[in-house]
Amino acid sequence: MLKHIIEALVFASQKPLMPREIVQALKSAASEEDAEAKEFAKVKEEEVAALLEELKNSYAEAGHAFQLVEQVNGWHVVTAPAYGKWVRQLYPESKPARLSGPALETLAIVAYRQPITKADIEVVRGVAVDGMMQTLLEKSLIRIAGRADVPGRPLLYETTEYFLEHFGLKGVDELPNSAELRRANLPTAPVEAQAPVPEAPVSSGADAKPEVEMAAPELPLAEETAPAHEAPVEAEAAPEEESPAATDEENPAQS
Repeated sequence: MLKHIIEALVFASQKPLMPREIVQALKSAASEEDAEAKEFAKVKEEEVAALLEELKNSYAEAGHAFQLVEQVNGWHVVTAPAYGKWVRQLYPESKPARLSGPALETLAIVAYRQPITKADIEVVRGVAVDGMMQTLLEKSLIRIAGRADVPGRPLLYETTEYFLEHFGLKGVDELPNSAELRRANLPTAPVEAQAPVPEAPVSSGADAKPEVEMAAPELPLAEETAPAHEAPVEAEAAPEEESPAATDEENPAQS
């Protein structure tokens, strides 16, 4: 019975649910007249988490077209990626923006080496990344994480909760080969090159969550899912060639 109640809560919720939110819902439903509801109000978060895992496994074993997944912001029911091309037909007006190849490369560097300065990203990529950073900030995929403790106090950047949510991750440690790539030796900008950077005139918060279509070999797009009542985002890299001599200036309208 408790498993079915939890299943109903997750299915009915318009947003992912954390175990503590499910426990709170169980407590709120308790009343003096309903002995059964009062009994369920004593359930602990650990029990809820275990039952969610059971539901996840039972969905997978049954081969449903939907699945229960845990992401950084909680548990929710999503359609299986294999059925995305058909589900998408229900939402013809939904045309997610695409990130270019250079923007994806910049995002991958931030994801694996965060927090990181723009100057260090440019040393790794070999080109200026002003346009790429602006695009990623506007799409709430990265945010300002403070300032580096070096002369000039340059801004530091890191990924957002929306980044984790979009790629179906609970944390950056779940990125493919995370430990190995974090240890890899990458070039860094000289201290004197870390000049002060003006504040970006865009919001770096996670309030806005635009639809973004992204794909990159370094990131686990094959695992991306979408809510059962929404069309899943197809991971499709935008074909774009980058001139070695050019900088990564990008028109936001094309992103």
